[in-house]
Amino acid sequence: MKISIPKERRPQERRVAASPDSVKRMAGMGLEVLVESGAGAGSSFPDQAYEAAGAKIAADAKAALGEGDIVLKVQRPLHSGDGALDELALMKRGAVLIGMLQPLQYRQDVEAYARAGITAFAMELVPRITRAQAMDVLSSQANLAGYRAVLDAAGEFGRAFPMMMTAAGTVAPARVLVMGAGVAGLQAIATARRLGGVVSATDVRLAAKEQVESLGATFLVVDVEAMKAMETAGGYAKEMGEDFARRQREHVTEALKKTDIVICTALVPGRKAPVLITKAMVAVMRPGSVIVDLAVEQGGNVEGSEPGKIVTTANGVTIVGHANVPSRIAVDASQLYARNLLAFLALLIDKDKKLKIDTADEIVKATLLTRDGQVVNPQFAPAAAGA
Repeated sequence: MKISIPKERRPQERRVAASPDSVKRMAGMGLEVLVESGAGAGSSFPDQAYEAAGAKIAADAKAALGEGDIVLKVQRPLHSGDGALDELALMKRGAVLIGMLQPLQYRQDVEAYARAGITAFAMELVPRITRAQAMDVLSSQANLAGYRAVLDAAGEFGRAFPMMMTAAGTVAPARVLVMGAGVAGLQAIATARRLGGVVSATDVRLAAKEQVESLGATFLVVDVEAMKAMETAGGYAKEMGEDFARRQREHVTEALKKTDIVICTALVPGRKAPVLITKAMVAVMRPGSVIVDLAVEQGGNVEGSEPGKIVTTANGVTIVGHANVPSRIAVDASQLYARNLLAFLALLIDKDKKLKIDTADEIVKATLLTRDGQVVNPQFAPAAAGA
């Protein structure tokens, strides 16, 4: 069985779906691994490192994608209309595609995989159960995004993070507010604390309070009873109602008057990101303050943030909207993602090195999008999409 690792071609993507370490482990499983030349360059993995790990280097995308029984990708493949290269057309009919395919945002791509005869798995749909923790790509990538967001904020901030006692006087610590205490938010809290900031956090889920306080931050509570109902069974935040959103904005506005740095991480799966900070709220912040919007690619948590840009407002607040933040720390992001995929592959390959798609397995069933020319995942079937 051949495993193909193509180069990622979407803009601002430096990650790769396999590391030399994961290639070595796949080769040890008896799998033949093909890596497109230059695929790991953005993550500092040269072709020679893959060869030493047991991979064969494919000269181009056609050679890499055309032979793969299983294709491992970071982002969804390019197809007709996306660019000069149609990656989907290069894949052979019956091949298995595994990656972060963003099916909730790009439902039309799911139908394209079916038409191409591709068996597609979306890693974002891995259920949040104990057995699937090693496959949880959202957590592994969000963890690094939260870390990087604080470093990006520190780079834009014109002052020091920790309190400093000097002969010339005392430097006050930076006051940091983290909005959204999921995986990215919790890592942002931990990183800001390590840098010496005074950190507070807010989340619509009351369950986040204990986690926030365990990291040494202060949790801002809006409405205890309303917050108890703001979490799904899978551990994600629900979309907040307008009344709750209004009260949260009022509460946060007061905090923003004393805040130097804000890290926004709030996302609702498959939906536009909720607006947490309006232009009026930005206007109360002090000149030199910094906001990092990690949700900018899904509409943004901050009014005025722009994907891929750093914006300075009229009152001197910097709004950072870097796209694809995990890719800004590509080496570690690729390492973790490769391990996620390796764990997932163990569900699909039996002891005889044959492909086995067992839809009785809840992880396989949840992530499987298309098979045998059909959309098989209920939430992406044509009737469901129409509804």
